[in-house]
Amino acid sequence: APQNIVRYSFKERSYKSTSVVDQMAVHFVLEGNLLHQDSDEARRLRAKEGDDSGEDDRPDSVASKTDKKEPKLTNQFNFSERASQTLNNSLRDRCCQTEPPPRVTFSDTANQWKTYDMYEMETEKQEKNKDKQNATPKKENDNSKKKMMLIETQSDTITKVLKPAKILERMCNQNICDDIAQDFKYFEDVSDEFRDQKGTLLPLWKFHYEKAKLSVTALCWNKKYQDLFAVGMGSYDFSKQGHGMLVFYSLKNSAFPEYIYPTSSGILCLDIHELHSHLVAVGFYDGCVAVYNLKEEGQEPVYKSTAKTGKHTDPVWQVQWQNDDMDNNHNFYSVSSDGRVVSWTLVKVRYTNTLIIHLCLDSNSRCLSFTVGGTSFDFHKHIDYLFLVGTEVGQIYKCSKAYSTQFLETYEAHSMAVDAVKWNHFHPKVFISCSSDWTIKIWDHTINSPMFTFDLNSAVGDFAWSPYSSTVFAAVTTDRTVHVFDLSVNKDQALCQQTVVSKKKTKLTHIDFNPVYPIIIVGDDQSCVTSLKLSPNLRRTPKGKKRQELPKGPETEVAKMEQLLRLLREPDPTTV
Repeated sequence: APQNIVRYSFKERSYKSTSVVDQMAVHFVLEGNLLHQDSDEARRLRAKEGDDSGEDDRPDSVASKTDKKEPKLTNQFNFSERASQTLNNSLRDRCCQTEPPPRVTFSDTANQWKTYDMYEMETEKQEKNKDKQNATPKKENDNSKKKMMLIETQSDTITKVLKPAKILERMCNQNICDDIAQDFKYFEDVSDEFRDQKGTLLPLWKFHYEKAKLSVTALCWNKKYQDLFAVGMGSYDFSKQGHGMLVFYSLKNSAFPEYIYPTSSGILCLDIHELHSHLVAVGFYDGCVAVYNLKEEGQEPVYKSTAKTGKHTDPVWQVQWQNDDMDNNHNFYSVSSDGRVVSWTLVKVRYTNTLIIHLCLDSNSRCLSFTVGGTSFDFHKHIDYLFLVGTEVGQIYKCSKAYSTQFLETYEAHSMAVDAVKWNHFHPKVFISCSSDWTIKIWDHTINSPMFTFDLNSAVGDFAWSPYSSTVFAAVTTDRTVHVFDLSVNKDQALCQQTVVSKKKTKLTHIDFNPVYPIIIVGDDQSCVTSLKLSPNLRRTPKGKKRQELPKGPETEVAKMEQLLRLLREPDPTTV
């Protein structure tokens, strides 16, 4: 019942709300005229009806017979069965007749190639429309404006259609690969518990773009969106250099890339900004560096170095983002074969570069020094000014931003070029390096000699520290094998050595750990990226290994590595 009823008060000449609310609404009222048949009024009424109907004209014998035939009631209230009290009236349906709408039964299967064909049909229609618009001459300015409006509306409709189409494509691929998606997230292989310390790598998805017939030269996960990773494509064969390609893949859709950026020169390195995940720094074979903005439309970079802005004269082998400067400008560093480590600062719409250090073969002597090409570098995780540089002659230089002509330390690391050098994510003193001389070496930057040396019997292309443990790292070699080490479990041999690619001529080039999920991605020289799931005994201590349980955290990881270093520095005197 409504609670806000108002009535007009003639006394106060205004509307007043009434507090009395009637909760009952009467929809139908029928006043009855039933009388008890033994009452005097009922007898008089029967007598009156008998007089009107002419019953008195009948003989008394007939009347007595009819009185005798009256049935006796079972009770004085003349009750009857409930089923016989009422009679249901026949229902009436009011309807109108129209012609039924035409109907067609349609069924089809949604899969990858059907989606691809629909995309191709849409692109052909767009190209035809563009050809028609270019063929018609422009008569007046009004007509040209109308055409521009039509093109804008068409582009808006295309973008509106592409987003749900991308969602449908992801759904189709997730349904096709549902067993893999469920496996890598929720399933743990029980058989790993019986393998002691050995681990396995479970193949998940393969990411391959047909039009990119290049080598995978760089891999990098997005720190904010953990399912997205970038792939740089180019060629390590300097006699056959050509175009390159920057491709972004997602674990939600392994059939087709999310973003594609073709480049005029081959890509050799890339890095995604940790905080601003839409910014991607790229280094090219021709010495240029560029920054792509995923939020901007178009396939051209928003920043790109030129000869006027001081680009490198040789291939750029590595780029790395650093913290913003005092004016909140983004900056990144690059190293090249021309022997320069350069800092690039993005100021509005232009570059400003600063030479950090010039690599020379002998910088401490006064003799003639020769320029050494840089191949890799990495900044310290805790000390902002400290960084390492790997060179083509096998040496590693420990440098500082404050000194542009002098090295803090020189390590005689490898007999061939240093392919990669990286600091440990947890321990501030440990870094690792690899080379084509088949070796991986782990160093303490306060000591000139390596702490660990591993010979993998083949050229090492790349390695990566794990984001969850200070003692776990993985490496790829040119013999199509992935090696996973855990120094806290076995400091002499790898826990897992598994061949990833079946073709013998294929070479693995790069590897990287996912920051959250227990998977790694491996790139090869056939433009293919393979994702692999780490078995549980590669991510945690096996159950058979007795060890004191410690709380998880960075301090625990530092203690694990420090315990290994202590064993190497102070050997047991009882052992011979």
